[in-house]
Amino acid sequence: MLEKLRGMIAFAREKNILHKIGALISLTIIVVAGYVLYHMLKSLNFSEVVHAMRATKMQAIVLAGLCVAAGYFTLTFYDLFALRTIGKTDVPYRIAAFAAFTSYSIGHNVGASVLTGGAVRYRIYSAYQLNAIDVAKICFLAGLTFWLGNAAVLGLGVAYHPDAASSINHLPQWVNRVFAFAIIAGLTAYVAWVWNKQRVVGRGTWTVTLPGGQLTLLQIIIGIVDLTFCSLAMYILMPATPHVDFVVVAVIFVSATLLGFASHSPGGLGVFDAAMLYGCLHFQSRFAREELLASLLLFRVLYYYVPFAISLALLSVRELLIGMKARRVKAAMRHLDEVAQPDPPRKPNSAVN
Repeated sequence: MLEKLRGMIAFAREKNILHKIGALISLTIIVVAGYVLYHMLKSLNFSEVVHAMRATKMQAIVLAGLCVAAGYFTLTFYDLFALRTIGKTDVPYRIAAFAAFTSYSIGHNVGASVLTGGAVRYRIYSAYQLNAIDVAKICFLAGLTFWLGNAAVLGLGVAYHPDAASSINHLPQWVNRVFAFAIIAGLTAYVAWVWNKQRVVGRGTWTVTLPGGQLTLLQIIIGIVDLTFCSLAMYILMPATPHVDFVVVAVIFVSATLLGFASHSPGGLGVFDAAMLYGCLHFQSRFAREELLASLLLFRVLYYYVPFAISLALLSVRELLIGMKARRVKAAMRHLDEVAQPDPPRKPNSAVN
C-alpha cells in the first residue's frame, strides 16, 4: 500500500500534476474571494471608512503596533531554531533575527514567500558559508514551525469556539469540533512519532533530521506565541461594539491567514480581507462594515507595509555597506600590489665627452 502511494506521488511529480492542482486551488480561492469582496464592498461608504480610521484611538494603534513588533520578534526564533537544528551554531542570533525579519516581511508582501524569503535568506546566510541546501533546510524547518503553530491555534480555538469556524465554512458546529479534535490528535501523534526515535526526511544531500519531541513542543509554543500576538493586534483594532471574544477573532484570523497563504497572492491581498470580513460579519451581523474594513486596513499597514518598508531600508543599507567595504578592500589590494611591485631598473648615465 505504501509503495503504491509513493508510486502515485512520484507519477504526480513527474507529470507536474501537484503543481497544476495547487495553481488551480490558488486561482479558485482568489476568484471566490474577489467575488465575495466585491459584493461586500459595492455599497460601502468609503468616506465612513476613512472617518473610522481617523477615529481609531492612537493608544489602540500603538498597542497593536507593539503586538505586531512582538510577533515579528517571535518570528526571529523560527530561524534561530532552524539554524540550531541543522547544526549551524556559529551564526549569531542578530543575523538570524535580521534574516527572519527581512525574509518574512518581504515574503509576506511580495508573495511566493518560499521563493522570495528563501532568496533573502540566502543573500544573508551565504556570508556565513551556508549554501543553498542549508537555506532550503532552514526554510523547511521554519515552515514546519509555522504550520505546527497554526494547527495548534486552529485546533484549540475551534474546539473551544466551533461557531467561529462555522462563520466561514458554514459547517455544523459539531463537525468543526470533530475536525478540531482531529487536528489536536494529529499534532499529538506527530509529537509522539518524533519523540520515540530520531526521524529523518528527504533524500541524498537534502536530508533533515526532524526535531525531537521536546523540541517539537518548543516549535509549537513559538508558533502559538507568534499567532497570538498577531491575532491580538487584530483584536485591538477591531470595533469596540459589538463585543466578540478574543478566541473568535483568533480562529477567524488564522483561517483567513491560511486562505491568504494558500492563494499565494501578495500579502494575501483580497483573500485575507474577504475572509476576515465574511467571518466577522457572519459571526456577528451587528458589526459596521466600514469600521471592520478600517480595522483591516490599519492592520495591513502595521503588519505588512511598515515592516516591508523597514526591511527594504535595512537591506539597502546593508548592501551599501557591503559595496563600500568591497571597494575599500579592492583599493587596499591595488595599493599593496603597487607597493610590492619592484621599481623598474634605471639605465646607467652615459659618459659625457
